[in-house]
Amino acid sequence: MVLEFYNQRRRQLHEVEPNDAHKIIADLEKYFDVQIITQNIDDLHERAGSTHIVHLHGELFKSCSSNNKALIYDQKDDINIGDKAEDGAQLRPFIVWFGEEVPLMREATEKAREADIFLVIGTSLQVYPAAGLIHEIKDDCLLIVINPNETGFGYGERAVVMKETATRGMKLLFDKLIHLA
Repeated sequence: MVLEFYNQRRRQLHEVEPNDAHKIIADLEKYFDVQIITQNIDDLHERAGSTHIVHLHGELFKSCSSNNKALIYDQKDDINIGDKAEDGAQLRPFIVWFGEEVPLMREATEKAREADIFLVIGTSLQVYPAAGLIHEIKDDCLLIVINPNETGFGYGERAVVMKETATRGMKLLFDKLIHLA
């Protein structure tokens, strides 16, 4: 049942393209050292051209051993019962399931602590531990939140909040950011 769900999602992902927000973020790499921390399990940032991405919750186009998550494989096609990793264990989606440890959280925290500008784009900030990353940024780090909806999350006075979609917000922000470069 779980494999079929992820197989269906993987098939759907083949038909999806990066949106303009993904492309604008990738374009920012021409001017800045852009480090992406994403909770999304798709590869849309990569397809848009971004190169430094931490996938906190895993990647849909990868699989791993059920016994050893360090055995990771590219997986564009379905995973079937009986598909084995090199250690003989059943392959599973390379996804962090609810209740599992987020193995890249330490790397994400380090990146957040090093940021001069920290963009939070299109998230409700309800999923932890990722939502806590904004508490890891430096005091002088510029925090910009782009989200059309109220999150109920208190940013305090330090955040610039743009109540826009990801694409519209990134279009508005792009010119302002490249003038800082």
